Amino acid sequence: MGEEEDKQNIVIAIDGFSSTGKSTIAKQLAKQLNYIYVDTGAMYRAVTYFALENHLIGEGFFHSEQLIEKLDGINITFRFNEALGFAEVYLNGKNIEKAIRTLKVSSYVSLVSTISEVRQKLVEQQQLMGKDKGIVMDGRDIGTVVFPEAELKIFMRASAETRAQRRYKELLERGHNLSYNDVLENVTTRDQIDSTREDSPLVKADDAIEIDNSDLTIEEQIKTILEMVYDQRS
Repeated sequence: MGEEEDKQNIVIAIDGFSSTGKSTIAKQLAKQLNYIYVDTGAMYRAVTYFALENHLIGEGFFHSEQLIEKLDGINITFRFNEALGFAEVYLNGKNIEKAIRTLKVSSYVSLVSTISEVRQKLVEQQQLMGKDKGIVMDGRDIGTVVFPEAELKIFMRASAETRAQRRYKELLERGHNLSYNDVLENVTTRDQIDSTREDSPLVKADDAIEIDNSDLTIEEQIKTILEMVYDQRS
């Protein structure tokens, strides 16, 4: 990659509500632009999975202080899987890509994400990943906290019902046995927790471009955002 092309590399921050398809869009953008893709949601899911496996969180309890004490023993990495075409998440050397995509993890991840020490640890890692630009990162606070100076910020939204239907279909395809109402309740609960937490709540950055993708195909979203990228780099 030449020096001139390096200068054109930018940081693309994609924020938004759960199940708006941020990761799907971010992965495809990164692939087309030959950028690095980082799924920050997977990082918070990894910490949540760790908490569940170590019986630090569950129905009616959350031993947050114990989780904070164990944060130094949590090592999250991404390894590219050529067969799948994207990077899978590893926790302390173990592939947990499938394990973190369950409704159980989804039910607790927003609560774990409210812990300031968890956010601080992961934000520091995320900022290091993007120091050389040429990166697409999606999450809840990328444009507001992780990369407030990102050249392009996108904020994605869709109705709760639309997002729940997408998530429900995805979980069924993965073999999970659950009801649509359970998924809808999870989506709305996560919205409430993400939007009202004290540390880095889910808000649209003032300079972010909002996209309501309730009625947009993936191809339409990619085309729209790529045009923004090319305008930014020209």
